[in-house]
Amino acid sequence: MTLEKIRAEIDEIDAQLLPLFLRRMECAEQVAEIKKGTGRAVFDPEREKRILDAAAEKAGNYGGEARILYSAMMAMSRAAQHRMLGAGRELREAVQNAARDLPNPEAVACLGQSGSFSHEALLRLYPTAKPLFAADFPAVFEAVAQGTAGLGIVPVENSSAGSVGEVYDLILKYRFSILGALSLPVRHCLASSESSADRIRLVSSHPQALRQCAEFLKAHGWKTEPCSSTAAAAEAAEQPGVAAICSLCAAEERGLNILAHDVQDISGNRTRFLVIGRETVIPRDADKISVCFSLPHTTGSLSDVLTRFAAAGLNLTKIESRPIPGRNFEYDFYLDFTGRARDPETLGLLCALHDELPRFTFLGNYRETE
Repeated sequence: MTLEKIRAEIDEIDAQLLPLFLRRMECAEQVAEIKKGTGRAVFDPEREKRILDAAAEKAGNYGGEARILYSAMMAMSRAAQHRMLGAGRELREAVQNAARDLPNPEAVACLGQSGSFSHEALLRLYPTAKPLFAADFPAVFEAVAQGTAGLGIVPVENSSAGSVGEVYDLILKYRFSILGALSLPVRHCLASSESSADRIRLVSSHPQALRQCAEFLKAHGWKTEPCSSTAAAAEAAEQPGVAAICSLCAAEERGLNILAHDVQDISGNRTRFLVIGRETVIPRDADKISVCFSLPHTTGSLSDVLTRFAAAGLNLTKIESRPIPGRNFEYDFYLDFTGRARDPETLGLLCALHDELPRFTFLGNYRETE
């Protein structure tokens, strides 16, 4: 048999599959009508498991592939049912009624001291706000929680050193709204009160900054010491024999000598910062959405969720898993994707996931700035 004949047969099979899929989706809608009257839940994990197990057994060598196919079809069926049943009414109202104008806070909390990269991000986004410097990340979140700061700014990931796990843990703990994001170029220098690198015995900085400059530090063989922020490191570098990995601004503010410029391992080094607040605001130019959730204990549950995003044509840009405190081997997932929450199809997906997934929280729809 030739390739053309095999492809023709595949086309014929596909032509039969599509009407059957559409009939299946019509049946799903009929199921939704019945469930609307009975109040039964959309998701029936025991029934889905029986269907998946039976399909895998009947498919023989293609059991795994059959399980994926049927799982995707059932995920689409659930999505249709949620849409018909008006899922996530509370979330739908919150999104539709969210303010469109970003706040102009009097004070904004950030990590470190004057000259830190978090401070630089604050100045870029809120140049007229009073900086409220915090000793650590929990203090930034607490300042927002207590209302001593209208907003907070926190780094969540770096292009070379990866995610800031502690910040993601705090996002999942507090579940504040995300109102904005900024991708900031990060250029580190080596600064000290010493006039020569030969006299340096210790280099201090925030752990993320030390990781971003790991190759440079390794090449010189210096002992390193983590501290709370790059600005705090600059302050420590006023001591004899100590140098800091910090911003040029932090070094100049403290009158330090610049022993080396651009010591980061990657020239295009950038850090992404998030703006957090207590109130939901969705600006008119919002282009990125963040959510978090946990998953039911069923095979392929994460794959099912990701399939739903693919079906809606949404582009995922970040997925992060973090352990749930007090629960062994259970995880919360943090997800970023491009989109507008007020778009009917996107909002329908969010509302469906809100009703279906444990611990689901819509964290925000905001503008990503560079």
